[in-house]
Amino acid sequence: MRRPQKVEAVQELKQNLESSDAAILAEFTGLKVGEMLQLRRKLAENGTRFSVVKNTLSRIAAREAEVEELIPLLTGSTAIAFIKGDAAIAARGIDDIAKKYPALVIKGGILNGRVLSADQARALAKIESREVLLGQLAGLMGAPLQRLAYLLQAPLGAVGNALSAYRMKLEESGPATGAPALGAVSPDGGSALDTAGTAS
Repeated sequence: MRRPQKVEAVQELKQNLESSDAAILAEFTGLKVGEMLQLRRKLAENGTRFSVVKNTLSRIAAREAEVEELIPLLTGSTAIAFIKGDAAIAARGIDDIAKKYPALVIKGGILNGRVLSADQARALAKIESREVLLGQLAGLMGAPLQRLAYLLQAPLGAVGNALSAYRMKLEESGPATGAPALGAVSPDGGSALDTAGTAS
């Protein structure tokens, strides 16, 4: 590869590292051409580009993209899945292929600027998609809100029932007890409720 081509390849790798939402590195020694094509097609469905890279150029690109922690992973045969969108869905696709073709071995990755070990990158495949997680979050938030609304309504109903019973009691006792009816105005201009509340 001529120098201008190398410079162009490094810039493309750097741009892919910087613009991707995540990236997963894999070793593919022994993976057949047809299997590689199948993997690329599967990942492309979710906006992921799977590229075989040269380690020497990728190390330069990693330094320029300020993700030097990736450099130890850039050994042996290396392919990088540049992920746009939901990293969990792409990781699941790679993991499915890796189970089917043991020649594909996940080496690590990068997510939100943080370098992942091989185990952490594989763990992405077990995370639910963003849509599923949002649905679960909405369910968790909805249930307590419904319970809260019920709890708020119950005391108010109890207070209403208590006031209604108190009013009926006052109305039944009438003038004989000298207690004014609820809502009546006392001689000093205050309400009966105020008078009852301030009585000793």
